[in-house]
Amino acid sequence: MPRIHFHLQLAELKDKLLAMAALAQQAMEFAVDAYLRRDTGLCQYVRENETAINTAQREVDEMAYELLAQEQPMAIDLRFILAVIKINGDLERIGDQAMSIALRCVDLIDEDVVDLPVDLGGMGDYAGKMIRSSLQALLDGDAQLAESVRSMDDEIDRMNRVAQVDLTRVIQDRPNVARQALQAIIVARNLERIADHATNIATDVIFWVRGADVRHQLSLAVD
Repeated sequence: MPRIHFHLQLAELKDKLLAMAALAQQAMEFAVDAYLRRDTGLCQYVRENETAINTAQREVDEMAYELLAQEQPMAIDLRFILAVIKINGDLERIGDQAMSIALRCVDLIDEDVVDLPVDLGGMGDYAGKMIRSSLQALLDGDAQLAESVRSMDDEIDRMNRVAQVDLTRVIQDRPNVARQALQAIIVARNLERIADHATNIATDVIFWVRGADVRHQLSLAVD
């Protein structure tokens, strides 16, 4: 009976983490949409969502540490709880990055929308795909899917590098839109960091399922 109760608690912990993950994913999607549309209503939603994410993070951490202290789990169950604690932190940081994007939107709310050489919507879609895939890997305990997320990181790194170069050139050549270009640079960097957190989540799924630490293994860049 005690082991059955413990595994029910692990399932509850996983459900809490996935609920928080849904908030973090939605925050990123709404923040990008808010920035592209200059929508203050969506910005306010992201602000409110940030509070909910922070509350969820505390609840997940408290439950995970309580399970560690009371149950002294072994092997794969121990790895799962440790992975949850780390994933929890990455989800909270995705919320932070979404909040940063929303703040860029607020800062530009009175500025004219200008055409800039960057596809922030495309970057947001790509980062969102990485988040969804890493969370699906967590839900299914699928290390192979988690590996595929890690391989995606090179592409968004490339997209960010191109954005930085092109937008810096805009700042130099078109000083009248320098402010908008600078904010776009920050948003591109936010999205690249969100993708990094998705990669971290995938890495922790692999640790949980396989017991393998792949944090410092280099992936091969794909042209």
